[in-house]
Amino acid sequence: MTSTRTTRQTQHGAPPEQRRQAVPAGIERVLARMRALAEALPPRDGVAVFNRVYLQVTQEVSQRVAAGEFADRSATTELDVLFAGRYLAAVDRVAAGQRPPAAWRPLFRLRGHPAVAPLQFALAGINAHIGHDLALSLVDTCRALDVEPHVLEADFERIGRLLTGMEERVREELMPGPDLLDAADPLTHLVGSWSLAAARGAAWASFRTLWALKDKPDVAEEFADRIDSGVGLVGRCLLTPLG
Repeated sequence: MTSTRTTRQTQHGAPPEQRRQAVPAGIERVLARMRALAEALPPRDGVAVFNRVYLQVTQEVSQRVAAGEFADRSATTELDVLFAGRYLAAVDRVAAGQRPPAAWRPLFRLRGHPAVAPLQFALAGINAHIGHDLALSLVDTCRALDVEPHVLEADFERIGRLLTGMEERVREELMPGPDLLDAADPLTHLVGSWSLAAARGAAWASFRTLWALKDKPDVAEEFADRIDSGVGLVGRCLLTPLG
């Protein structure tokens, strides 16, 4: 822990031009795995749609980490790797014939449905990852680095601004056409009912609750299960086939 704190003090005290470093190896491994998935999965596959979105976000985070844009490089790296690891673990579980967390099941079950739009797949994946995985990954990061939640808050907000821009791009790029701007269109109504900002806020609140329950593992596990099932229900609604 002493070496981690020393690294942070050295990093924060250096001028910006001296803080620029290579992308951490952990993030590079995550990127390599996502690129391999992008090559292996059919483009229209629902998981592939989400993977492309997530790959873009992770590439941007990696560039900003290397540029020294986060207050705590080591904590941001740890969170990014643990966070991505939960998505990749869900992929591996499905590939091994096992059930993923409930939050991810709608996407994997409906990944090939012809009446589900790419935008729905993307938002369902983001919903599962932010709504379920983020809170648990924040807890994992605090435990791994032996820090309190407030240490992560500033960089959590920085990543949040990045994700907000990503959500806007996703909606613009994957919305099928201008005719769907009609408020009466089912797809417009469906995707307009979900908010990344609300999901992030809920994830942070869930994280704080789980952290407060760290000395009550049975209660924390039950609460995490409720998060998982609730996020899965939202995902199923987002993936309603619209024809």
